[in-house]
Amino acid sequence: MNNYATYFQNVFRVTWADTDSAQIVHYSNYFRFFERAEEEFYRYLGFNFIDIGGKGLWLPRVEAFCRYKKPARFNDFIEVELTVKELGEKSVKYGFKIFNKESAALLADGLRGNRHSRQANTESNTNPKGNCWKVETFLQISF
Repeated sequence: MNNYATYFQNVFRVTWADTDSAQIVHYSNYFRFFERAEEEFYRYLGFNFIDIGGKGLWLPRVEAFCRYKKPARFNDFIEVELTVKELGEKSVKYGFKIFNKESAALLADGLRGNRHSRQANTESNTNPKGNCWKVETFLQISF
């Protein structure tokens, strides 16, 4: 497994809809934070899910994992760090870390694997050339 050093960060505020009645983020919403970070990552690279769908492709999630460390609460600012763990010919795997922006405490970490598939037949397909190149280029950028 490659562990690329470059990562993408995004900050979100925890909304009321993200929490349960105790104002603690519901465990399932950490996966939504992963999704939001991925979407912002693609936007940063110059494409989005509509562009991918317009090419007749989709990115089904084939693997997901989250380890919860500390709770996030209503109105917290969280920083979601996305790292490209693996970039294969037909898939990509992202690692995620979620921190409390104020305290820098690690709240959760996890990963998600996406497979590139044609919408018509759901068979695995090679990464779209333009989009894959953009991710590869990102990995060569040092901040």
